[in-house]
Amino acid sequence: MFMLCSTIATAQKITYSEPERDDYKTTEFEIIGRVSGNILVYKADRGEYHISVYDNAMQLKDRVKLGFLPKKLISVDFVNYQDKAYMIYQFQRKDAVYSFCATVDGNGQFGEAPIMVDSTRIGNFSRENKIYSVEISEDKNRILVYKINQDKEDNHVFYTFLYDSSFNLVNNSRVSLPMEAKRQFLSNFSLSNEGDLVFTKLERTSNRDYIVNGSLVMKRAVIDSFEVYPFETKGLLLDEVKLKVNNQDKQSLITSFYYKQKRGNVEGIYMLRVDNTNGSRLFEKMTAFSAELKQSARGDASQSAAFNDYFIRKIVNTRNGGFLLTAEAYYTTSRTQPWNRWNYMYGGYGGYNPYYYSPYSPYYYNPYGWNDGQGTRYHYDNIAILAFDEKGDLQYSNFVHKSQFDDGADLYLSYMLVNVGSELHFLFNELDRRQYVLSENTIGPDGKVNRKPTLRNLDKGFTWMPRYGKQISARSVLIPCIYRNYICFAKIDF
Repeated sequence: MFMLCSTIATAQKITYSEPERDDYKTTEFEIIGRVSGNILVYKADRGEYHISVYDNAMQLKDRVKLGFLPKKLISVDFVNYQDKAYMIYQFQRKDAVYSFCATVDGNGQFGEAPIMVDSTRIGNFSRENKIYSVEISEDKNRILVYKINQDKEDNHVFYTFLYDSSFNLVNNSRVSLPMEAKRQFLSNFSLSNEGDLVFTKLERTSNRDYIVNGSLVMKRAVIDSFEVYPFETKGLLLDEVKLKVNNQDKQSLITSFYYKQKRGNVEGIYMLRVDNTNGSRLFEKMTAFSAELKQSARGDASQSAAFNDYFIRKIVNTRNGGFLLTAEAYYTTSRTQPWNRWNYMYGGYGGYNPYYYSPYSPYYYNPYGWNDGQGTRYHYDNIAILAFDEKGDLQYSNFVHKSQFDDGADLYLSYMLVNVGSELHFLFNELDRRQYVLSENTIGPDGKVNRKPTLRNLDKGFTWMPRYGKQISARSVLIPCIYRNYICFAKIDF
C-alpha cells in the first residue's frame, strides 16, 4: 500500500517560473517550445518584443530583446525544432504587407538576417491587415506560407510558398479556386506531411445558421491545381465542420454535428473519410446519437436537446486507424442576449479586407479579454468523448464531468488535452472555496475515465489558464498562469 501511494505521488511534477517584472497579464505571448534543452517563450507588450529563455527547472536564463522587429507586428508564427526555431512574422509598412522568416537558436539569439518570403501591395489602408497565413505539417518537415486574393467574388486566387525543414523553397504557385455561390467560405486549412494543402469549402444558408453544402479541397505539394471532393449530405443541415489529417494512413477526415431541420436539435454526427493518395471515399455516413448517449450528455437540457450546447474541440487519430473525438458543452448567459448556435454561430469569421482573406483560429490568447463590460457569464461544462474505429463505427463513449463559469472573461475556463501515448489527460480548473484548482482526468484505451488526485505543488496565488498551454515534449506541458497580476509559466512533467 505504501509503495502504491508513492507511485501516485510522483506521477507528476510541477515547476513554476518566477514572474518577470514587465510581464503583466496584458502581455501577449506564445509558447515556442523546447529548443536545445531550453524552453523559449515569445512575449510582446506595447511594441516591445522579447524571448524569455528558461532552463528545465524554469529558471530564467536570459531575456532577449528582439530589436530588429518593426514597432507593430500583424502576426507571428513559430516552428520549433530540436536545435532551432523559425519565427515567421508579417508587418505593414505604408501600403505594403511583408512576410519574413528569422531563425532563433536555443539561447534566444538570431544569428542570421531574416529572409523575406513575400510582399503584397494592399492600397491605401490605414489599418493593419493580416494577409499571410502559415500551416505546418505534423512532422514539421513542410512549412507553407500562403495568401488568398478574393478581389473577385466568384474566384479566389491562392499564392503558396512551400518550404522544407531547412527553410529551402520546395515549390511556389499561383492557382485559382472558383467560388460558385456568394455564401461560400473556406476553413480548416491543414498541411499533410507530404506538403499537400487540405481544407474545406462550405456554403451556409441565407441566415448563416447552417452549412448546406461542402467540399474537401486538396492542393498537391508540387501541382498547381485543386482537387475537389463534394460532401453527399443528402439534404442534412451541418454544424461547424472540422477537418483532421491522418498522416499515418494518408487520409483526411471530415466531422460535423448535423440537424434534420432548421432550429432543430443535434441528431448525431456526420463523417467523411477520403484517401489522400487517390481521392477515393473510404466512407461517408451519419451516425445518430442513441437515447442512452443523449441521456448521459443532457446536463440541464432535455434529452432531445442534449447535444445542442456541444461543440467539437479535438480529434485524435488512434493507432488502429480510428479516431477519438472530444466535444465540450459551451454557452453564455447575460442580461441582454444569450449566446448560442443561432444568434452568433457564423458571424464574423476570419480576418477580411477588400482584397485578401486570411483564416485564423479563435482559440488564441486575448490579453484584452479580461472584462467584456457586457455582464456576460461564460459556461464551459461536460466534455463528451466519442471513439470510432477505422470504418467510422462508434466503439464507446464517455464523459469528463465538469461545471465551469466565470463573469466577464473565460480565460481560466475550458480544458487542455495532453496526449502521452498510453492515455489522454484532461486538465481544467475547478472552483474550490472561490479559488480555481487545477484538476486532472485521464482516459485510457479501454475508454474508462479516471479522476486523478489533486495535482501536487499547486501553490496558492497561481491561477492557471489550461487551454493556452502547449505540449513541449512527449510527457511535458507548459501552461501560463496569473500570479498577482503578472503572467508566468508552469511546467508539468507526467
